Amino acid sequence: MKKVRWGVIGSGGIARRRTIPEGIVAAENAKLVAVCDLNPAANAEVARAFGVRAADSVAALLQSDIDAVYIATPPGVHLVQASAAARAGKHVLCEKPLGMTVAEAGKMIAVCRDAGVKLGTAFMMRFHAQHRAALQLIQSGRLGRPVLARAQLSCWYPPIKDSWRQDPVLGGGGSLMDMGGHCIDLLEMLMGPPSALSCAINTTVHGYQVEDSAVVTLQFANGALGIVDAFFCIPDESSLNALELYGSQGSILARGTIGQGDRGEMVACLRETAAGYDAQQLRSTAAAVPIDPAPKNTYEAEIEEFSQAVLDGREPANNAQIGLQSQRVLAACYESARTGRRISLASNA
Repeated sequence: MKKVRWGVIGSGGIARRRTIPEGIVAAENAKLVAVCDLNPAANAEVARAFGVRAADSVAALLQSDIDAVYIATPPGVHLVQASAAARAGKHVLCEKPLGMTVAEAGKMIAVCRDAGVKLGTAFMMRFHAQHRAALQLIQSGRLGRPVLARAQLSCWYPPIKDSWRQDPVLGGGGSLMDMGGHCIDLLEMLMGPPSALSCAINTTVHGYQVEDSAVVTLQFANGALGIVDAFFCIPDESSLNALELYGSQGSILARGTIGQGDRGEMVACLRETAAGYDAQQLRSTAAAVPIDPAPKNTYEAEIEEFSQAVLDGREPANNAQIGLQSQRVLAACYESARTGRRISLASNA
């Protein structure tokens, strides 16, 4: 099998924990060749661990014999690094968000298009096997008319010295930008694009400059409503990381599928047809059916999809347009939080 040769910009953090070992190394159509990071010692350790070359700069990495780069650095440098990679003829898979703003995401798309290379967005939760199974049920009409979707992702993230996620200059935002973006994108995959939204953010517990609390209410173009809640100030063990999907014929409910793992608990309680009114309003869980397809590592799946798109010369499913859409929606969220107004997405397209 042909393999795409990968380089990594930002080899620490999520790249070291997840994307390199579970994604690039595990994928059948990918091969890790070189890594670079601002921290030379940490980069050298990653290179030794995986038997690859440690590049001492982005320029040196881009001069090596690679086909694609995975960018896992703070959003503040995404535009510069993606542009350099594109001009070097390398395909780019970039962690979300694509840059800091809608404008930066647009520039990343333009420079990659002009260079004739592919640009992808690393929304790995789109590849979760249970999320894909839920999507199939919705697309087949089993949920009926979509009514409500909720996605929750919270964690305990106290002040940490030099953390870019707590610095608005480097990260662009807090819990909404970092975790809420994943949740909104997942709901868009399942429900389609939102037409309007309202958002509230707050610094409730922690004293850093970005929000540690965010709630978004969405109205989707198909008429369904949505809720996203993302917090940096709730203990890890206290958050269900829930996904709830409701329709006129039932529900799909999950715990723990939203996150970095590849499985959780998901059940469907679906009727075949609409029923009459039940004055007793009885509730029973007996009709709930587990949704438990064979798990697939989400990082491996996202690398395999992008690599195959490179090999086939086609647009990847994890493309740049979902990253641009995410930036548009997030920008509308922050505008709503700032102004207290409901925002129409048509005006932000």
